[in-house]
Amino acid sequence: MDRRTLIVSGLATLGAAGAAKAQEPGQNGPYQTPTYPASPPAYPNQNYPNQTYPNPGEAPAEPFTREEMVNNVSDFLGVTAEAAGGAIERVFRDNGRPTAYIAGQEASGAISVGARYGKGLLYMKNRAPLEVYWQGPSVGWDLGGNASRVFTLCYNLQYPEILFQRFPGVEGAAYLVGGLGVNYLQSDEVILAPIRAGVGLRLGANIGYLGFSRKRRTWPF
Repeated sequence: MDRRTLIVSGLATLGAAGAAKAQEPGQNGPYQTPTYPASPPAYPNQNYPNQTYPNPGEAPAEPFTREEMVNNVSDFLGVTAEAAGGAIERVFRDNGRPTAYIAGQEASGAISVGARYGKGLLYMKNRAPLEVYWQGPSVGWDLGGNASRVFTLCYNLQYPEILFQRFPGVEGAAYLVGGLGVNYLQSDEVILAPIRAGVGLRLGANIGYLGFSRKRRTWPF
């Protein structure tokens, strides 16, 4: 075998060995692009940025119509549809359609400084009713106490958990419509509009706040 044939044969052997080594897995193997898990999607509340949905893909709360609220207020508070419609019309004109409501009972009393305690059920469409409690101090000019039913319209409440906080009263937002007392409480975007019926509405004592909780509390502050 001459020298030229020997060189060509050696180069072919080295090339075959290099190709076989390149195909072996290991440190010197070909680079493969790593795969990473996709980032979890965010679910912000587009209408109210301070609220986020607790469950992925949860849709915004479906609001109630005026007719639904008039019928519910009339039945629960035991008033005429005309009286309920007058109060609902005023609240709807100020705030629009509610996303939830609370139907319950409360007791309150005051000697200048008073307290209010209540219990009810929170209703939202496509959800089971949720038992809630509320309590809070108040300051006013009246003396005495009363027990009454209260129907609270909830605005911008997209899921139940955000209800459990303190809601200060809105100054100057207390009035009587058709024998029903209405006042406003607000925390961030969430607005509550309690509608009360009964003797001793104590609108003058509504300067204060209400704190909502999952369990009954004896201390109102």
